[in-house]
Amino acid sequence: MGSSVTLYRLREMQGLRALESIISQSGVLLNIKIAQSRNKGTNVRDDPRLSFQPPREFRMNPVDKSAEKVRRMFAQIAPRYDLMNHLLSMNIDRTWRRRTLHQLKLSGNEPVLDVCTGTGDLAISISKQHADRLQVVGTDFCLPMLEIAERKRTEIGTASRFLRFIEADTQALPFPENTFQAVTVAFGIRNVSDTRRGLQEMVRVCRPGGQIAILEFSRPTWPGLKQLYDAYFRWILPAIGQSMARNTESAYSYLPESVRQFPSGPAMLKTLEDVGLQSLRMFPMTFGVAT
Repeated sequence: MGSSVTLYRLREMQGLRALESIISQSGVLLNIKIAQSRNKGTNVRDDPRLSFQPPREFRMNPVDKSAEKVRRMFAQIAPRYDLMNHLLSMNIDRTWRRRTLHQLKLSGNEPVLDVCTGTGDLAISISKQHADRLQVVGTDFCLPMLEIAERKRTEIGTASRFLRFIEADTQALPFPENTFQAVTVAFGIRNVSDTRRGLQEMVRVCRPGGQIAILEFSRPTWPGLKQLYDAYFRWILPAIGQSMARNTESAYSYLPESVRQFPSGPAMLKTLEDVGLQSLRMFPMTFGVAT
């Protein structure tokens, strides 16, 4: 890691005090789900009632989402990750993130957290929009992705003053309860090996009455479009992705499988209710290509 890159690991520094210390050291068209946290400060991490299950038809051969596989996969494609996102989405992914930001109602100066931040696009967009007053933290457990996010942070000037990237697993976030006014994630929650635990952690660190925004792929249901979408995701995208971002983990075959096995629509809303969210809203975009 080059000397120009400064990343933070919060393995021993705990809580908001550590976050404030880090900040002081230097000067979400898809479907968007916006949920309001009703976290009362209780720890829901070990609630036995909450059990994430993929749709029944996909339970026989679940996609491998083990932490080490996902970390290796994203480490290998990190150098071309942004290029491939823009290319394979025909650059619509930028619009998706802008629409996510439009749905967030941020106020005051309470911090915002972006989990599974990857190369930091959503966290950087939030920071640019609220550069004068909000602390924004992006977390991810893949260091090569964070190194790219950090380099991008240094290129945005004064908007980066209150933006920091931290190496952390979404399943065990190093922050106390009720820390953030909003917690966001874009195209990352389906990659968390234990989705339920990841969502619980997002709820835990979000203050009561706060917002959780999830931008994620889903499966369109329109006749004709559904078949085109399936063909593109199953055959065309993996071929293009593997040829332009070579890796040993079949990253662009993993993508359609992980989307296919992830809950969307009413099933996803039910999952969010189960982890303690209320006032759920869903905004279909690009004909329901994602949620």
